[in-house]
Amino acid sequence: MSILPVYIAGTMHTNFKSLLFIGFCLSVVLLLHSCQAGRFVVYNFADIHDDKKFPSRPLTRDTVPFQFYARPKERAPRTITRKEKEIAFDQFLEKSKTVAFLIIKNDTIQYERYFKGYDRSGIVPSFSVAKSVTSILIGCAIEDGYISGVEEPVTNYIPELRENGFDKVTIRHLLQMTSGIKFSESYVNPFGQAASFYYGNNLREKTTAIKLKSEPGTAFKYQSGNTQLLGLVLERALKDKTITQYLQEKLWTPLGMEYDASWSIDRKQDGLEKTFCCINAAAIDYAKIGRLFQNKGNWNGQQLVPEEWVKTSTTAEVKDGSAARYQYQWWLISEEGDYMAQGILGQYIYVHPEKNMVIVRLGKKNGNVGWRQVFTSLASAY
Repeated sequence: MSILPVYIAGTMHTNFKSLLFIGFCLSVVLLLHSCQAGRFVVYNFADIHDDKKFPSRPLTRDTVPFQFYARPKERAPRTITRKEKEIAFDQFLEKSKTVAFLIIKNDTIQYERYFKGYDRSGIVPSFSVAKSVTSILIGCAIEDGYISGVEEPVTNYIPELRENGFDKVTIRHLLQMTSGIKFSESYVNPFGQAASFYYGNNLREKTTAIKLKSEPGTAFKYQSGNTQLLGLVLERALKDKTITQYLQEKLWTPLGMEYDASWSIDRKQDGLEKTFCCINAAAIDYAKIGRLFQNKGNWNGQQLVPEEWVKTSTTAEVKDGSAARYQYQWWLISEEGDYMAQGILGQYIYVHPEKNMVIVRLGKKNGNVGWRQVFTSLASAY
């Protein structure tokens, strides 16, 4: 008696079960595609193409863009020492997954490089660089009278949070990340808070569900939930305009941005900007945000951001739980007064006011590089 029919039948049965399983998985993915778990399964982790994955609101380039000067002959870093070996700087950038790198001093482009198929017009997600932009808009909203000041309770704008104990939480606490909120910053768990904010489609509901873990004003803890709370405060303060429209009005047009850009939102209909992450723009336009702060909020004679706001945002303060290395959504680097905006995949706007220098680095990944040390070394060399 041949065992072949049994073997074939067993194989067919196994294949049928495999097909059923694959079909089930595909059905689950399709079913969940519009929700956070589905987006997580389909897109997995944050990457440089996320500007194409989520709905967004447009930011329009200016008709007469601001242009940095260009040196007749670039002043390029020649080499860098890595693991006790000296390698060409261009090679170092390419190997470290960099897609754009700019060095600008005295309003003049010293060095400009693009890799991995990108060029000057290439749009790259900001990730947490958007936190610094959100802070700028809060400063503008205070100046414009939409918000009374940083000591104002968050519950003045989000009264739903009173039942979560937020009466003592101020806008300053959110800016300095000393609010004491209970928030998981992990992006690995598809059902975790950070992932649910990034992939979910109801940010207002999730933001108003945030609870407190500790007393406000006692300790610094970097949590994206703080910045999304600032986003909801800003949305409600503005009332008749979106956060993207306000960014267009306050920065994108006045700074003479060179390329169209966008800000990702949680859903197409009546969406809310992901203020903790997702502006999508070109490197040369990110550099203009750095130039604005380098010049204390002044842009060619027009004070776009209050000078005091820029100073407070980038000056170390250690009272009420605040961390010396982080103020108002900007990372402070050294006693020389340099600071930077930073995103998870190695997106940076580095500013050294004393050197009159701005450096922008955008990447597919961080590249296992200590970029702070790279920036400070370049600032010293120039």
